[in-house]
Amino acid sequence: MDKYPIRFGVQTGQQNVEWEQLRSFWGKADSWGYDSLWAFDHFYPIFVEPTGACFEGWTLLSALSQSTKRARIGALVNGNTYRNPCVLAKMAATLDHACGGRLNLGIGAGWFELEHRNFGIDFKTVLGRLQALDESCQIIKGMFTQEKTTLKGKHYNVVDAMCNPKPVQKHLPLMIGGHGEKILLKLVAQHADMWNMGNADAAEMKRLIGVIERHGDTVGRNTDEIEKTLMLSMCYKAPKQREETLSGIIAMMAQTTPEKARERMIVGSKDECVGKIEGYIKAGVTHFIFMHAPPMTADEDMQAFAEDIMPAFRSR
Repeated sequence: MDKYPIRFGVQTGQQNVEWEQLRSFWGKADSWGYDSLWAFDHFYPIFVEPTGACFEGWTLLSALSQSTKRARIGALVNGNTYRNPCVLAKMAATLDHACGGRLNLGIGAGWFELEHRNFGIDFKTVLGRLQALDESCQIIKGMFTQEKTTLKGKHYNVVDAMCNPKPVQKHLPLMIGGHGEKILLKLVAQHADMWNMGNADAAEMKRLIGVIERHGDTVGRNTDEIEKTLMLSMCYKAPKQREETLSGIIAMMAQTTPEKARERMIVGSKDECVGKIEGYIKAGVTHFIFMHAPPMTADEDMQAFAEDIMPAFRSR
């Protein structure tokens, strides 16, 4: 029997959107039966004009948690460079109490240079960001489980750091997002309870899971313990024009063709969507997180998918 059941979630990027629109959707998605709901962690809109409106992630997530009752919540994923890891641990523990123990703590190395430059945040080198992520994971996990945590690293010098109260969950899941094969995926094998990848086809997911497994052999970790999650676009029973528009946007983001982009999406009829999900499951993915950014995607697609397709995977 697999360690993890098949799960479905939704990520709502909080750019160019009204608060009430987000609050309403989160409440509905929770009632439709989605297993997880996610914000993102950026100060500016991404992949579009950065001068637009964008809500801050942690403040938003705390507020949205009160519009949900059962779904797990989190950010896909928090930029490690934006916050001191001790402060992040305190924020996470507090929100875990506020949401009744439903938080997944997502974290990544950070990538949006413009935000760093404009806000005066040290962007570091790629290697520096990865080293800082490693140290942060050690500090956060220590603060969740130990009375005092000390780490003298290249990027953080923490002495007897305390986190009281501890999270509600005895083991608050730590998700790492990214796909760098030499270092990032090794950090996944070392530290993560969950791993997130975006916009990959089934063959690529299978290959990257194999990379994580090899790192697990190196660091002495059974990587079957890590929940493999995938963020991708979903366009279920949608008009052809919306399918084509979304395929074009994903193609632009992935620097590929619309036809290739469609291979990285859950799109089309019920049979098409079920078949695509089955392919990902065979590759090792168990948690599917759909990007929701109206008007490119629609509430009715999310509801129809929950009603038509999710029940078929609940008994697994």
